[in-house]
Amino acid sequence: MDAQAYDRSLIGDWLGHDLDAWTRRVVRRNFHPDTGAPYWLKRVADLGFDPLEIETFADLVNFGPFPLEILRTIDPAALVPQAVPRPLSGRVWETGGTTGKPCRVFLTDDTIAERGEWKRWALVKDGFDEGRNWLQASPTGPHIVGNSISEITDQYPYAGQVHTIDMDPRWVKRMIRAGNLPVANEYTDHLLEQIIQILDTQEIHYLCTTPALFHLMLTKHRAHAARLQGVALVGTRVTPEMYADFVDVLGSGVCALWYGNTLYGIAPMLPPEDGGALLPHVPPYPQVQFTVVEKHDWTTPVEYGQVGQVKVTILQDDLFLPNILERDQAVRFDTGDRWPSDGVANVGPLYVAQNTPEDIY
Repeated sequence: MDAQAYDRSLIGDWLGHDLDAWTRRVVRRNFHPDTGAPYWLKRVADLGFDPLEIETFADLVNFGPFPLEILRTIDPAALVPQAVPRPLSGRVWETGGTTGKPCRVFLTDDTIAERGEWKRWALVKDGFDEGRNWLQASPTGPHIVGNSISEITDQYPYAGQVHTIDMDPRWVKRMIRAGNLPVANEYTDHLLEQIIQILDTQEIHYLCTTPALFHLMLTKHRAHAARLQGVALVGTRVTPEMYADFVDVLGSGVCALWYGNTLYGIAPMLPPEDGGALLPHVPPYPQVQFTVVEKHDWTTPVEYGQVGQVKVTILQDDLFLPNILERDQAVRFDTGDRWPSDGVANVGPLYVAQNTPEDIY
């Protein structure tokens, strides 16, 4: 199915939704006395307003920034509406824990299916062919990113064989925080050895990994990277210089950048602008909204073309998280008539400190 045909299906329906109407529906589902999420129902008395009277997306500012500390200790089921039958059955997923203990979320089957739709749409849009073999080289264990391509294979007959490696990002982050760079570098070499061993012995067309690991692969194993027919790079920071190098080594191959994390999934890439100096992404609308705000005033969006902190609001039926202040900064990107909401461009770390390593893995 080509990208235009796929746009006319479920994704096209989502893109046609009115954001205020979608917001009202999600908020009412999560706060209705009979169907609401236990966590949000307990919060009602402390909010100072009636959430059932929320009318617009802009009204969500009343909730204030969502404290991510909650996700480090709460039972993830408490954030799932009671409209989802109990007992819940499925996996709990965790963030990488770059800035502290990991956050945990329970993703229902419907939420996983929605994210799968967006990933498949991105694969088609970016030019990946069906039935090709993939190597997934990203965090495993409790990290959903390690299931990105397998997830698509389970839902749709899109990918062929999916090979994986074993990756524990928390260990290497621990080594970086402790200043033990020789061990961290040795572990990175271990990851690259796994990738190269598979590429040397198996027919692999596409690689899904993180931008930083692929960047390192170009430094040490450029010839192997050049044999790939495409890469899907999932994570945060990619500079225009890095992207230009990726495109150069891949030649006519696909180079797709997917900004994303555990909490909201992926934000597909729009075509680069300004000769590759601007790398824009769009959120999976209407389930996710990006707002680029002043770094010292989270309620005030910056002007288009200006840099600010990324604020994310998750409006999925089974997961409502308003006003998450990400550790990322980005350029506020005007999508014009190409997308029903703002985008972000040139995403990078909001700050860099030795004891909070960037999400290299």
